[in-house]
Amino acid sequence: MVRYLIWRLGMTLAVVVVVLAFLGLLVNIVPGDPVTLVMGPRASPEFAAEVRREMGLDQPVWEQVASFFWNAAQGDLGTDFVSHQPVTHILATSVPHTIVLAFAALGFAALVGIPLGVYAATKPGSIMDTITSFASVSLITMPSYVTGLLLLLIFPVVLGVLPTSGVGDLNEPVDYVQHMILPASALALVWIGYLARIVRSSMLEVMGANYIRAARSLGLHERFVAYRYALKNAIVPTVALLGVSLGDLLGGAVFVEVIFSRPGLGSLIVESIEQRNFPVVRGGVLVITLLYVVANLAADISYRFLDPRIRVEKAGSAT
Repeated sequence: MVRYLIWRLGMTLAVVVVVLAFLGLLVNIVPGDPVTLVMGPRASPEFAAEVRREMGLDQPVWEQVASFFWNAAQGDLGTDFVSHQPVTHILATSVPHTIVLAFAALGFAALVGIPLGVYAATKPGSIMDTITSFASVSLITMPSYVTGLLLLLIFPVVLGVLPTSGVGDLNEPVDYVQHMILPASALALVWIGYLARIVRSSMLEVMGANYIRAARSLGLHERFVAYRYALKNAIVPTVALLGVSLGDLLGGAVFVEVIFSRPGLGSLIVESIEQRNFPVVRGGVLVITLLYVVANLAADISYRFLDPRIRVEKAGSAT
């Protein structure tokens, strides 16, 4: 297990290094002169040269990448071109909103998708199983930004309930939750479909096992058997999916936050792209990458702890 953990940490570090290298080259990869994009074509040559020096573009490319590596390792992601504040300070005010939104969507997807999958597996071939399967496929094929627009049309416009934008007042939990419902639902609906299908497939495989038949022979209630015995083993493949879903939710939050005007990481990145604010774009993409790889690393390690067969196969191969 220790060897595997070291290997996974090495792979995670390699991904972060590659992303850092790409972000260090970002200013040079974007078509056009970055200074002209930021300052406009009418900037004086002297002022443009000063901005170029502040951006570090007067250095060779390899020095720019190395400088970005070194500063990022020390927690320095540069200075915002617009507000002249440290990028880390700007990200610190935006990242919590995105993380809370992603975890809220993940929790909502798990609370709805897992019971749907269990119910469909306990009644295979029934009308409810067919409806659940159809709904799951429909949700999977619907992007989060389309779902967000539909939710905006249905609830605030047609029904006149729930707020349309913002994050609400943090000092008033009810108001904050009300502002969270629509964007979290827009993110969660896709993964409700994924989780329902994965849990259903895993449950159908487990329900035919000998220990399930033994539990039924004891006269235990079918729902108790499904949730107490079958789901315990069927949920293992779902753990890996949850790690992927969390990373996807963080990425999908970019579109949802723009639609619902939430001041999170996604809105910050989109606004910075429009302003050609490269330091904030690089910092935002780096934070999303770190959150994504950490979520997948935690899910992968948890998967190995939850499934004893992986540990047994690893031990057998080692001997």
